[in-house]
Amino acid sequence: MKHKKNPPERSAERLEILERIRKLEAEGGESYYVDVEPDPCGPELGPDDVDYLRIKPRNKFKTFWARRMAWILHRIFRKDLQMTVVGEENLQNIRGGAIITSNHFSIYENLAVWEVAKRVPGKHRFYRVIKGLNYYQPGWVGFLMKNCDTLPLSKNLKTMRLLGEALGQILKDDGLVLVYPEQAMWWNYRKPRPPKAGAYHYAAKFHVPIIPCFVTMEDTDRFDEHGFPKQKYTIHVMPPLYPDPDKTARENERAMQAENYRLCCEKYREVYGETLEIQNA
Repeated sequence: MKHKKNPPERSAERLEILERIRKLEAEGGESYYVDVEPDPCGPELGPDDVDYLRIKPRNKFKTFWARRMAWILHRIFRKDLQMTVVGEENLQNIRGGAIITSNHFSIYENLAVWEVAKRVPGKHRFYRVIKGLNYYQPGWVGFLMKNCDTLPLSKNLKTMRLLGEALGQILKDDGLVLVYPEQAMWWNYRKPRPPKAGAYHYAAKFHVPIIPCFVTMEDTDRFDEHGFPKQKYTIHVMPPLYPDPDKTARENERAMQAENYRLCCEKYREVYGETLEIQNA
């Protein structure tokens, strides 16, 4: 008879992060968007620091290899995360470019969303909007952050103008762009947080649909390096949200933002069987 192994000791670092999340959740409001993990060090990205459309030959070369590295990692983690996609039928009428939204709780859940992007009919390239300071991650993670179809944010207005122009071109070229409207990553946090407006602003501006996704988690009997159960991911694809031609851009932005959040809250209640109050976005 096999004896169950005792779970490993949980790391103090992760326990501190979970405690920070609990405190921020209790505060609500703008606290939902506060980062709970330290950022890499580096200056704010200026307009000359980012080649969003990978026009320069050396950047094209790096992207070529970064995409192949990401493909290998996806094959590895796809099995480890036991990813399942539910609601694939909601992708069948997507034509052209679109913005994909999802909850943000892990450095790996973008691989789950990539699984969704691969199932959209037609030929599409998958991009990810990332926090600007992630550009300064060390090692192979940093290489991917700089070169694997990423679109870093910045507080520099000129850089953000370039990002907006790049998004317009990418969506025009049938690209699929992942935006995390929850902004900050809260590790292993299961509830949906009120979304920021950015994703819906660009969807309204460029007249493209939002593909709302919500990833749910389930503990497995395996443990990660921090002593916590590894998670099994289920990616729920909900009906796409389209800008209404009879509404202004601002009205569409607000309507899609509110509906995306409502759908995520509804899915949370359905999967976890827990009550959840809708917070002000």
